[in-house]
Amino acid sequence: MTAKKVQSAFFCQSCGNQSPKWLGKCPQCNEWNTFVEEIIAKENNTKGGFKSNKTNKPFLISEIDYANEKRIVSNDKELNRVLGGGIVPGSIILLGGDPGIGKSTLLLQFALSSKNKKILYISGEESEKQIKMRAERINKNSENCYILTETSTQNIFQQIEQLAPDILIVDSIQTLHTAHIESSPGSVSQIRECTSELIKFAKETGTAIFLIGHINKDGAIAGPKILEHMVDTVLQFEGDRNYVYRILRTIKNRFGSASELGVYEMSQKGLREVSNPSEILISERDENTSGVGIAATIEGARPLLVEIQALVSSAVYGTPQRSTTGYDTKRMNMLLAVLEKRCGFKLAAKDVFLNITGGIKINDTAIDLAVICSILSSDKNIALDTLTCFAGEIGLSGEIRAVNRIENRVGEAEKLGYKQIIISKYNKFNAKGFNIKIIQCGKIEEVFRLLF
Repeated sequence: MTAKKVQSAFFCQSCGNQSPKWLGKCPQCNEWNTFVEEIIAKENNTKGGFKSNKTNKPFLISEIDYANEKRIVSNDKELNRVLGGGIVPGSIILLGGDPGIGKSTLLLQFALSSKNKKILYISGEESEKQIKMRAERINKNSENCYILTETSTQNIFQQIEQLAPDILIVDSIQTLHTAHIESSPGSVSQIRECTSELIKFAKETGTAIFLIGHINKDGAIAGPKILEHMVDTVLQFEGDRNYVYRILRTIKNRFGSASELGVYEMSQKGLREVSNPSEILISERDENTSGVGIAATIEGARPLLVEIQALVSSAVYGTPQRSTTGYDTKRMNMLLAVLEKRCGFKLAAKDVFLNITGGIKINDTAIDLAVICSILSSDKNIALDTLTCFAGEIGLSGEIRAVNRIENRVGEAEKLGYKQIIISKYNKFNAKGFNIKIIQCGKIEEVFRLLF
């Protein structure tokens, strides 16, 4: 009896491109040294997996009815916000993040807090007892949450048929394997095949599925990039180990905004939703300190007030340092050049350090005005008024440009007790109804005369 020949192929670990031989450079994504050899299936008649009994046929778009497809609203308001108002039935949601950041805790809390939906939590990394220990720690219990420790998709689909859950949670997609592919779990072909089976199941049964994904050393979700294209929503759970706050950010969302933000606080009893992040992003100070400015920014649909701290000092070594935390260093260099050229402030021979408190990253250009005011406050050693905040983008000619959704920014500042906000004079909006003093300026020089 002759042994069957093992078939293998080479897969790009970055994009999933397949090649019969090893290549140094991937012709599809142009990455170097990403091809890895994997054993592929010898037969396609393997039993198991999700079997579809549905035959698809074309419909007129006017005939398609989606009125009955209502979103599943969970008890986690931050998760609802990030997903665009709730979970869409039949959607695939991929959650990525650093090891130990709280991905499993977040979804276990969600599973235990859902009272009216049957949820199956599949773990390929922990035993039932370990999951029970975590549930005890976060002080939650549920009559609708089922735990399954399994990595074979064939066995998982057998259990799903018997249980018929409304929501499926897989922790993690890298631990699953299917008998159709003979390579090891976590390989490109296994991840792609397992995800394809789950997507097929979700779309035909209307079951929402959460997938937890590991990330690699570059911070991207491990496995082929095609994984992010296959799913409906990609969420990133991030935060600094030195801070107790965690940010849930949308990277991709087919059913809502892709710029939403959810904030949690990590504690011994799990993750707590933070409904008003502005309060945690602004530190309490007993006395006025130079180099601190408050900016009104917007993340997704949510207005936030963030504290910007700047430190300007004489450069000890020949070349001055430029360093930022949570802000784009190149943009800060551009703002320093505007101050030098347009306003005559000599900062070329000084070290400038900038920090956004709370461990979050801000890409909104509307915080430019607060950045330059905090830099000049530190340089002149004159403290800014603690009840003044800023919202304005700075142009290369030194003008203060209008920013979007100014009413939301002004409203948030008023809600938190600020007395005045400085914005661009080019922002046209109705100031009636606001009890906060609104100062509109067109040039940087006007703001400096006002403050210093």
